[in-house]
Amino acid sequence: MFSGWKSVAAIGVLAGVVAGCGGKSYQDERPPVDQVNSGGGLQGYDVRAASDQMAADLLALPELNASRNQWTIVVDRMEDSTIDRNFNRNYDIFLERLKVKLAQNGRGRVQLIENRAKFHELRNKELEPGAPDTFGQGGGDAAAPAAAVQPDFSLYGKAMDLPNRDNNYYMLEFSLTDIHTRKSVWGRSYEVTIKR
Repeated sequence: MFSGWKSVAAIGVLAGVVAGCGGKSYQDERPPVDQVNSGGGLQGYDVRAASDQMAADLLALPELNASRNQWTIVVDRMEDSTIDRNFNRNYDIFLERLKVKLAQNGRGRVQLIENRAKFHELRNKELEPGAPDTFGQGGGDAAAPAAAVQPDFSLYGKAMDLPNRDNNYYMLEFSLTDIHTRKSVWGRSYEVTIKR
């Protein structure tokens, strides 16, 4: 037989094992990202569906495919113009995944350029002081710095919604603008209605 403290320890271990068996499964804890789950709201499914649709549509653009030059694109941000702000959402995740899809599938046709502010932050953090400025951005000791790559297009988006008592309609708009001419060369939307 067990002594007093050993009995308590054995019962605690047994209770932990039984509780573990009755706990949530892996599927409950990690629902598939390619399916809508019962959690409500915009989900991973929407991020994947929107970014897959937008990347395929943008890379199929006749002007892009007919161009002799590789398009240089800087990815900006998503503007949050939603009314229903019950949850603190970061809509930039839609653009970030779209950026990844363009990098994966747009080789040779699209060159992604780092956002200027992020580029300066990275350069200032990582380059040694007094290092030659090979990007032509000012500073450094280079006599004849090379010209920096300038983007031709800016990719950005806007999140909007139309909530009512029973559901919320979301429209995520994605736009590509020629930053030299200010012409919008591509624009699409991802739309979904979500029950509250």
